Amino acid sequence: MTEQYCGYYKSPIGLLEIICTEDTIVSAMFVEKRKGGDELNPYLEKALLQFDEYFKGERLKFDLFISFNGTVFQNKVWKELLAIPYGDTISYKDLAVRVGNVKATRAVGNANGKNMMSIVVPCHRVIGSNKNLTGYAGGLERKEWLLEHERRIVEC
Repeated sequence: MTEQYCGYYKSPIGLLEIICTEDTIVSAMFVEKRKGGDELNPYLEKALLQFDEYFKGERLKFDLFISFNGTVFQNKVWKELLAIPYGDTISYKDLAVRVGNVKATRAVGNANGKNMMSIVVPCHRVIGSNKNLTGYAGGLERKEWLLEHERRIVEC
């Protein structure tokens, strides 16, 4: 089994637990509290720095190798999420069209819910067709904050 390293980043909207291997980010999820101390390696330090730059408004896109460990469909959705520009949003329906199945709106939502790469794979940029904020594993308040943060940076 590949050795994993765990670190924590205190963001303006909560604590992020980031797990990496020697050269890949495995997950980045909001957690309520630390499960232990930081187990840093150079790649995890790179990831933590990029999160810091993102929250300071200095980074628009992450430069990290991502481990996609979902179904073929989930991986397709997650890769398509990476194409959504910083500061933009897309509807679940439009994302379903992009992955090749206009009827897969609910499946797209389910794939978003299983995304283990909060912010890095920007599922927070997916909204309802009516422009309402719906579904985000980190909570709708965080989703709203992230979208507003990105809009502010783009408008500057």
